[in-house]
Amino acid sequence: MTTHSSRRIAVYGAYGHTGRFVLAELRRRGFVPVACGRDATRLHELAAATGIEVRTAATDDPAALDAAFAGTAAVLHCAGPFLDTAAPVLDAALRARIHYLDVAAEQRAVVDTFARDAEAKAAGVTVLPAMAFYGGLADLMVSAALDGASDADTVDIAVALDGWHPTRGTRLTGERNHYPRTYIEHGRTCIVPDPAPVRETDFPAPFGPLETVLLPLSEAVVVPHHIACRELHSWMNLAPLRDLRDPATPAPVAADESGRSAQRFIVDVSVRRGHRACRAIAGGRDIYAVTAPLLVEALQRILDGRARGDGALAAGQAFDARDFLGALASEVITLTFEAAVPVDVASTTAR
Repeated sequence: MTTHSSRRIAVYGAYGHTGRFVLAELRRRGFVPVACGRDATRLHELAAATGIEVRTAATDDPAALDAAFAGTAAVLHCAGPFLDTAAPVLDAALRARIHYLDVAAEQRAVVDTFARDAEAKAAGVTVLPAMAFYGGLADLMVSAALDGASDADTVDIAVALDGWHPTRGTRLTGERNHYPRTYIEHGRTCIVPDPAPVRETDFPAPFGPLETVLLPLSEAVVVPHHIACRELHSWMNLAPLRDLRDPATPAPVAADESGRSAQRFIVDVSVRRGHRACRAIAGGRDIYAVTAPLLVEALQRILDGRARGDGALAAGQAFDARDFLGALASEVITLTFEAAVPVDVASTTAR
């Protein structure tokens, strides 16, 4: 693994909604963020407000990206759509031999990033896509529930949000991402049909039973990257999707001095392996804000040698999943594991 003594961390897309949470989390943990991005005006405004060093670099300017990342130990990439931005930012990270982490929710972008595994290993760096609420969190929960096993008969991921006020970046990603979404059924990768299947999911309080739709995001790529799944389905309740599709829905509004919105979430993961089943439940506030401690905790573990090797890795592959989640449980999320219990496979049905 390439080692870096620098505490300087490049944040690409630092002036965006998620990027600002990442800057604050880096500073809280004693890192020195270097704010990078395409918009010089917004970067200068950020510098005036925070005193953080800024460097302007467009994704189509390799020399500028090289200069932006010079002297840093890693780049935390927060500027989507990742279908357009992931490859050039990753290219620059590999040239600089620094670690790369992003917050991509787009399946295709994550697939393409995982395909760079050999290049990352040759550079001696860790490449970690989808280290965010969508992708990394569910993958860590699945990995923890499986307690180190590398295969599962069924993986069921259900997300409940009490609403979704999308950022500009989320809207741009939705407009750009025209690729079909995939899930796993009978051991095969399948395209989500149109219309997508709907079911009722019984979430923990305060949500309870809700109608959900099959909506796999980056977790449906990240989990099977290192866990052989015969079945993998990912669901979301309908209310936040109505918000997302309504052009009048405003951007997130801070509910306190931390900048977090009042949005509540539950991620409910159930796995079955043979005749044993386990469930993991995480809850918290603000899907954008919670991404920052996930991302920076991963960075910290990479830099202090707690990542399991170089290359393009999934979160649950790179780290001790239970230990990682435990580090966040006291402040960032509530976390519950239901112990593995024997199940009657023949009677197992969707929740």
